[in-house]
Amino acid sequence: MALVSMNEFLPKAKAGKYAVGQFNMNNLEFAQAIVEAAIELNSPFIYGVSEGALKYMGIEFTVAIAEAAAKKSGLPIALHLDHGSSFEVAMKCIRAGFSSVMFDGSHYSFEENIRLTKEVVKAARAMGVSVEGELGTIGGVEDDISVDEEHANLAKPEEAIRFYEETGVDCLAIAVGTAHGMYAGEPNIHFDIIEAVSKAIPVPVVLHGGSGVPDEMIRKSIAAGVGKINVNTENQVACTESIRAALNKDAKIYDPRKYLTPARSAMIEVVKSKIQLFGSSNQA
Repeated sequence: MALVSMNEFLPKAKAGKYAVGQFNMNNLEFAQAIVEAAIELNSPFIYGVSEGALKYMGIEFTVAIAEAAAKKSGLPIALHLDHGSSFEVAMKCIRAGFSSVMFDGSHYSFEENIRLTKEVVKAARAMGVSVEGELGTIGGVEDDISVDEEHANLAKPEEAIRFYEETGVDCLAIAVGTAHGMYAGEPNIHFDIIEAVSKAIPVPVVLHGGSGVPDEMIRKSIAAGVGKINVNTENQVACTESIRAALNKDAKIYDPRKYLTPARSAMIEVVKSKIQLFGSSNQA
């Protein structure tokens, strides 16, 4: 099966009141863990790839890995640019074979965010590629970009509704109190914002910063209208903790397969738990 746009499964997720997970691909082991978990649970999913991960893996290898996963699994898989910073980066990914892109114009003025997002949507739609937009500023750390709580701004429902109406994005990430990375305490999610926006627009709301959010908050977010949830840090932590434990147990290990195999298994368990929590099992 070829890579697909998020429109192949996100409308169904919104209608069915479940969410599809975006799991970031940082290397081959991440990609393998994600697809193996999805195969076991028969779930659609999204490979998220940040610009930092693109620089690390190379765009050709990234696309080839995702295409191999789609062919092997037969599942509906989207390869999605995460937090794309410009029209040019989005177009580069589309030309390389990405089936979905995010343009993150949240650091621009509201009007400029709309203008730039519309340009990406127009070009992407002509290629059958889905687009995610973002409104409000999500806190935490994503690659080398850090946003502290003081500068994290919640999305305003009326602006989010207008943003969708003028851009026609296929899903919309809105800042509702979550953050990239792990939480020191519990996040303060504004479910009222999610519900107000979700009821007013036909496309799913996206929850960024899904790692470490308590399960009950995830369920409540989905009930309020979230149809896509991003997870990266929990997989990174599981991978690193597993590698650290293996190396601490045996300092003579030098074959990467000896510590990357259990790390991959640890990530499979994380992804399976999220798929089950999001409700996307058997929705492929």
